[in-house]
Amino acid sequence: MSLLLLWLRPASRCRLAELAALRVTAARYVSVPAAVGIRCSSGLSAAGLVGSAPSAVQPYLKLMRLDKPIGTWLLYLPCTWSISLAAEPGCFPDLPMLALFGTGALLMRGAGCTINDMWDKDIDRKVARTGNRPIAAGEISRLQALVFLSGQLSLALAVLLCLNDYSIVLGAASLGLVVTYPLTKRLTYWPQLILGLAFNWGTLLGWSAVKGSCDWSICLPLYISGIMWTLIYDTIYAHQDKTDDAVVGVKSTALKFQEQTKQWLIGFSTVMLTGLTVVGLNSEQTLPYYTAVVAVGAHLAHQIYSLDINNPQDCWKKFCLNRTLGFILLSGIVFGNLWKRKKTTHNSEKVQHGL
Repeated sequence: MSLLLLWLRPASRCRLAELAALRVTAARYVSVPAAVGIRCSSGLSAAGLVGSAPSAVQPYLKLMRLDKPIGTWLLYLPCTWSISLAAEPGCFPDLPMLALFGTGALLMRGAGCTINDMWDKDIDRKVARTGNRPIAAGEISRLQALVFLSGQLSLALAVLLCLNDYSIVLGAASLGLVVTYPLTKRLTYWPQLILGLAFNWGTLLGWSAVKGSCDWSICLPLYISGIMWTLIYDTIYAHQDKTDDAVVGVKSTALKFQEQTKQWLIGFSTVMLTGLTVVGLNSEQTLPYYTAVVAVGAHLAHQIYSLDINNPQDCWKKFCLNRTLGFILLSGIVFGNLWKRKKTTHNSEKVQHGL
């Protein structure tokens, strides 16, 4: 074990000066301060917690993006929507299931970032914001990353095997999207669409984990809404790197839409809100749910109206706001479901009085 840990240690001492120089050079051009990411991601300093870890472990934690948990939240929240919608009327969502999916989201987001950075090693070195990622900076080799990836996927598989057979097959089917997403940035201007397909798989998996299979009248419009949401926030995110991306040949919706970005975002928002309305109708949702959908619409309108696509700091700030949006919808689903009990009880009382 000690030999394995020694082998997994990051960059050798003889390269520390080189790495430090690389970080200083990159820092001159980084337009989004790390502190901004920390503030919008967590009340606790995620980067501070990672920074307090042993130096040999820190690059692996950064490879998982544990210092920037916003991505984990954006992967996890669609799972919580689905699990909460699948709860029995008048009941809170299944807390152990939420915890299980939270663990899975943490592991799969880490695995996805590891795969992404293994594919993008040479590209990341040419982009100011990503030049200090552990693989690009030489702190972790691709072979070490591969061993680490195997560990993350093994743990994620253990989580998946806790679910029913239908959900195990459904969950495994998403792995192809996770692996191929980094390649799409080289092939199409729509990598955000592929990311949306992968990041919102939990809208299908959460329901099936609770119910045993998908109710497509609910799961499909929820999945489409989630994909639209990802197209919104990740297009905003991509505007941070559009100058470097154009130079190195990486494609994105930010480069495709350019000055028409806001019009596209309005279109995605319209489809998202329509899908959420269909979800509410098909799941017999109540007032709190529809109130939350209206609040989500207002939140999106604020994001889009106030967005400055040429200001990387503002793009990062708007991107991070989507965690709040996800919680707004989650609260509407939970309270809407609890309202069902009140509605059912009221209707029963009316029937009894009528008799």
